[in-house]
Amino acid sequence: VQLQASGGGYVRAGGSLTISCAASGRTFSSYNMGWFRQSPEKEREFVAARHRSGGTAYADSVKGRFTVSRDNAKNTVYLHMNSLKPEDTAVYFCAASSRGILSSLRNSDAYDNWGQGTQVTVSS
Repeated sequence: VQLQASGGGYVRAGGSLTISCAASGRTFSSYNMGWFRQSPEKEREFVAARHRSGGTAYADSVKGRFTVSRDNAKNTVYLHMNSLKPEDTAVYFCAASSRGILSSLRNSDAYDNWGQGTQVTVSS
């Protein structure tokens, strides 16, 4: 599956933004999907994941502020981000995994395919 992330941009602290990841292929619904982010100061880190069964997982730093959803009819996964903070500034990557349980999706090694990333910048 090929992934294309979009929707990044500039937003003020406290604002909201939704980014999307469109997938190619007919078997999107069979994939587990994840979001990761990377900033110049940090290594790539887990943000959120949605298992094909519907279960979700979030990093502690975004829990209660971010929501991951998917529309299988549109082959798209979304990351809805609320109450954004300057420390959320990063390049956000979507990823697809054909296997694994929900807890394993926190590890980038679980993913087979990665999108190119979309920049999210939160100003203070």
